[in-house]
Amino acid sequence: MESRIVHLRCLAFSIALSALFFPNGCSKTGPPGYQPSHRGARYLYKDRIEFDDGDSFLLSGKPIRILGIDAPEIIDTSVGIFENQPFGIEAAESTKAWILRAKIAEYLPDGKDIYDRILAHIIVDGELLSVKLIHNGLAYETVTTFGDNGFPDLARKILQASLESPAPKFQKPYLWRKKHQRKKR
Repeated sequence: MESRIVHLRCLAFSIALSALFFPNGCSKTGPPGYQPSHRGARYLYKDRIEFDDGDSFLLSGKPIRILGIDAPEIIDTSVGIFENQPFGIEAAESTKAWILRAKIAEYLPDGKDIYDRILAHIIVDGELLSVKLIHNGLAYETVTTFGDNGFPDLARKILQASLESPAPKFQKPYLWRKKHQRKKR
């Protein structure tokens, strides 16, 4: 009986340590053979994602905001968005598809924003998701506004993608929000 109690305590301790070291549903180790594409990158377990719009999602219940871009809005009554911005659905579906189809999806975190969302670059099969969205006309770059967030090499790729791509066919989301978002009083 005493050995069983010791065993259960060891098991509980192991579970607690796992929660402490991997609170975001990500692991630096990933599946066998996984090698991070960048220093600090973590394997992104797709079964722990709840998709939202084109530039954000939930990972194990924690909000993630994709760095370097602003994608069109979709309905989210909790923040006062009651209609879809043109191309919002397309951006959201593309983000979901690229992450789910990727053999390797990674998360490269950089702190939190004022809304307590984790800011992160998302890398799918070695490519920045932000670049894919820009090339497909589904996002505006935000590096010129917010800087490189400590990732100058990735910021250059985002800026280059913006220069190479035609302008998106929708209003910049921050301007669209000024007209369409209803603030809580």
